[in-house]
Amino acid sequence: MLEVNRITKIFRGHKALDAVSFTVPQGTIFGLLGPNGAGKTTLIRIITGIFMPDAGDIRLHGRPIVGMRYHKIGYLPEERGLYRKMRVGEHLMYLARLKGLSRTEARRNLRYWMKRLEADGWWNRKVEELSKGMQQKVQFIATVVTEPELLILDEPFSGLDPVNTNRIKEEIMRLKERGVTIVFSTHRMEQVEEICERIVLIHQGKKILEGGVLEVKNRFKKHLYRIVHGEMFLPAEVTVRLNVVEEKPHEIIVRVEGDDVFSVLSTIVEHRIPIRRFEEILPTLNEIFIETVTQKAVTA
Repeated sequence: MLEVNRITKIFRGHKALDAVSFTVPQGTIFGLLGPNGAGKTTLIRIITGIFMPDAGDIRLHGRPIVGMRYHKIGYLPEERGLYRKMRVGEHLMYLARLKGLSRTEARRNLRYWMKRLEADGWWNRKVEELSKGMQQKVQFIATVVTEPELLILDEPFSGLDPVNTNRIKEEIMRLKERGVTIVFSTHRMEQVEEICERIVLIHQGKKILEGGVLEVKNRFKKHLYRIVHGEMFLPAEVTVRLNVVEEKPHEIIVRVEGDDVFSVLSTIVEHRIPIRRFEEILPTLNEIFIETVTQKAVTA
């Protein structure tokens, strides 16, 4: 659906993006990740037409994004960009009209979204009267009111309490089910694991990692398994045979060479040790993020 083809951008001799390429499939939630200064915001601004690339191109449904095709994109920036002295309804109408909606379409869509997000009583309130979380909900409404095909969300849960975070998360998932393609940029790796299907990791302007979330986690796994058992501690002859790397009451972590998982289970059964849980330990995206970026820093 979205194709980023060898995008390069240089600012005063500094290469902010260096031939970055990736593809975002239709109807998926795609994580755009990277440490501060990696080039994520520059890339988002190129996708949305705020910046032009020095090389490469962006394609939507196989065609270059130009002119009115930018109206198919909804962008929620990390920074709040609301006019504090304007009233919420007036402000949202203004933004919706800028995106090409008629007054009737804008009012209808805004009423719908404000009701969904329990903001229908805010129409005549000034932006400056709203809390940070309330302002974030207003910005989210402004992003989705035009029913975009591609939604770019940069730290969408910023300033939201857990209840409203969950509400916005539910709306994001509902938009995905309707076929909207979503690019999700955040520093919160646990949120990426929860809602993203694919990710790309950018570091110092270059793509260093891309793939499905589960595929990436399997790529970085350490062949570790957690066994929760019914004994306080296991006999020494068992821990030696199992290649135990960590032990605590009722639990051990073992490293399995190759695919020899059945021999681990056989040893446990042979010694009549009751098993409460047996699971593979996959690294978190946060661990993968730190490991990958650290390795690049060492080899740079």
